[in-house]
Amino acid sequence: MSIKLLVTIPQLLCGLAIILIVLFQSGKSAGLSGAIGGVADSFLAKNKAKTMDAKLARATKWVGAAFLILTLILLILG
Repeated sequence: MSIKLLVTIPQLLCGLAIILIVLFQSGKSAGLSGAIGGVADSFLAKNKAKTMDAKLARATKWVGAAFLILTLILLILG
């Protein structure tokens, strides 16, 4: 096996993971309607980092960074 193939396979898996993570996230406009109403629930604001959307957003950043690094490695190898 060549080194390019060993880097390409995780890159493809990262690409598929990014697609799935983004599709599972809810739209940002869903939270906008509550902000326009002017009623801010302090309990929800405190626990916002623990929601599924926050975890998916964090996962998007990490998987995207891994995808970028793998892409740069493939560029250097190419």
